Amino acid sequence: MAFRVFKGCCLLKNVVNNYATSLRFNGLHVSVIHRDLMEFFDDKKNWAVEHVKVGRAWSKDELRIKSNEDLHKLWFVLLKERNMLLTMEEECKSQFELFPNPERIDKVELSMANLETVVRERNKAYYDLEIGENGERPGEMVTNLLGLNFFYRKFEHLIPQFLNRKWREKHTFNRVNGNIEKFQKFYREKIHNEKRKARNRDKNHVMHLMKRYPNLDMEAVKQQFPSVDIEKIKDYKKARGHFAP
Repeated sequence: MAFRVFKGCCLLKNVVNNYATSLRFNGLHVSVIHRDLMEFFDDKKNWAVEHVKVGRAWSKDELRIKSNEDLHKLWFVLLKERNMLLTMEEECKSQFELFPNPERIDKVELSMANLETVVRERNKAYYDLEIGENGERPGEMVTNLLGLNFFYRKFEHLIPQFLNRKWREKHTFNRVNGNIEKFQKFYREKIHNEKRKARNRDKNHVMHLMKRYPNLDMEAVKQQFPSVDIEKIKDYKKARGHFAP
């Protein structure tokens, strides 16, 4: 057994030496920096600071001009950055300290969402060009037991649908469970109230802006708040500032 282990170690050593030699002659650097669990933490110079200088999120136009290899590398960089930020956020909570610039998490997640959108666009264009179908997972609109419609994305299963008893028990589509008219009435009322409250919040916010900033750009306000009737609320007393409507 000792001879076998020694022989195996010698063979492994020769393989590693040959691989390293080939990489060295090819001009590649294979050394890796190992920082153990410190990879999940921010740089020490950013600890216990109130503000960290950061940039903005990656936009879709910037990501569209990059190659697939660059997008692949950038995805793992953003994934590592998000894990680090989430770890630092939990550590600051446990230590009762202020987490500097929490908007960094939102910027990283926005960048990842934009990157995924760009990759999906390329994938869809490739499949449309090659086979005439998009590469998205197929799906259909179905109805649950409460009579609510939603889009269900299909999955591949080893067992056919008519033989898969567990799947049929879990996915009860297009079968209404008893009298649901009362539930749907309350649900529609809830959705209506949420939309009405959102419109009122936008209207009050616009009136506050008009009162505080008399020289406000109304065209920009209309683009940002399309549900608010600007011409109507100009006559409101809450919207009147130091100007004549």
